[in-house]
Amino acid sequence: MNNRDSMAKTTHIAAISIPAFSHQASIVEFCKRLVHLHHHFHVTCIFPTIDAPLPATLTLLKSLPSNINYTFLPPINKKDLPEDAPSAVQIQLAVSKSMPHFQQALGSLLSTMSLVALIADPFANEALEIAKEFKLLSYIYFPPSAMTLSLFLHLPALHQQVSCEYRDHKEAIEIPGCVPIQGRDLPEHFQNRSSLAYKLILERCKRLSLAHGFLVNSFSKVEEGSERALQEHNRANSTNSNNSGVYLIGPIVQTGSSNEPKGSECVKWLENQKANSVLYVSFGSGGTLSQKQINELAFGLELSGEKFLWVVRAPSDSADGAYVGASSDDPLQFLPNGFLERTKGSGFVLPSWAPQTQILGHVSTGGFLTHCGWNSALESIVLGVPMVAWPLFAEQRTNAVLLTEGLKVALRPKFNDHGIAEREEIAKVVKGLMVGEEGDLIRGRIEKLRDAAAEALEEHGSSTRALYQFGTQMESFVGHS
Repeated sequence: MNNRDSMAKTTHIAAISIPAFSHQASIVEFCKRLVHLHHHFHVTCIFPTIDAPLPATLTLLKSLPSNINYTFLPPINKKDLPEDAPSAVQIQLAVSKSMPHFQQALGSLLSTMSLVALIADPFANEALEIAKEFKLLSYIYFPPSAMTLSLFLHLPALHQQVSCEYRDHKEAIEIPGCVPIQGRDLPEHFQNRSSLAYKLILERCKRLSLAHGFLVNSFSKVEEGSERALQEHNRANSTNSNNSGVYLIGPIVQTGSSNEPKGSECVKWLENQKANSVLYVSFGSGGTLSQKQINELAFGLELSGEKFLWVVRAPSDSADGAYVGASSDDPLQFLPNGFLERTKGSGFVLPSWAPQTQILGHVSTGGFLTHCGWNSALESIVLGVPMVAWPLFAEQRTNAVLLTEGLKVALRPKFNDHGIAEREEIAKVVKGLMVGEEGDLIRGRIEKLRDAAAEALEEHGSSTRALYQFGTQMESFVGHS
């Protein structure tokens, strides 16, 4: 498929992300795949920033192929953003403030090359209006699931249909092509309809119809129903004559940076454990727990008697506390007294960060307690690791419903009325996943999905075909304009 004429004229594309590492990493990996398949494509990635570029992104950008460039927009000062706003709101406001700079950057690119299209993150979709002014084709690259995209496209209608807070809505909410979902499991930005967060998300959802098409980080076998519903919605509602549809082009996951130390301490520790015996515990690049919940999780892991490898962060009252400003405190000081000594033989605790793909890919890792960020969920599927679903913020509750009720590849602990998962419940769910009968069934299902994910990315697989079709469709529009 990719034996294209090497003399083909270069096709220039711009891409814009948001100042959140998980989104930046995802769009960079997508661009790498795009230029690998369409050799004559050239992409310029544009990154809005808060204060300064993210160090993890700078590391990632060191390994770009020659046909991907990048530029950072002038930073937005964090002091100019509302201090008490959730990080998702701060990020979106920073992107809005960056739009004049983005317009200049796009104009500058157009003065030096014949740019044909813009690919935008859904939370930077004000850029679609600027693309329209410049007469560019525009697409959304959607890092979360197809279920979440279906929900976003359905939100303006849902907003009219439901008058109360979604969490108080008695019936399950039906999203086209998706497993029914309780209102409390809709994304956190939906949970207070009078908030700025909800107003921003509703605006962005209404603006999605400006896009000529959608590139979704998922694959057909994992979200067949959502894919069909999205195609139907797109045909019925598109305002664009150049509409080119919905492409499931994933799973796009980080393959692990070449800068990661291969023999890190935790990997050495894993070498000495039995196959499938270790539960990996991590809440992603932004997730944090309260002090009370850290205590309960520690005691729960200890009580389970199972082996664990835990990435610990300093506590925060905000579930996404590590997103915009990580704590400089040593996280290990917040663990219960004596915990490290008591679990010395059975547990390995790391402060703040771990080489996730190396750990999930290790033969000793048999489970993953995850915050259900879509990047992490996909990594777990790609590497065939059963999950404990512990959503914290953003659309993670929605992902948890897909993983537990739709795909049935995860167990989900119950939380008490104060929003805390207690130690006995944690121990029960951990044992259920690692050594229980239900855990065995989950392992069988996720291994089938692992194989389907690998097939989707093969030369004639569904995702490779979709990405190929996207490129040729886009060029046919350009050719006819």
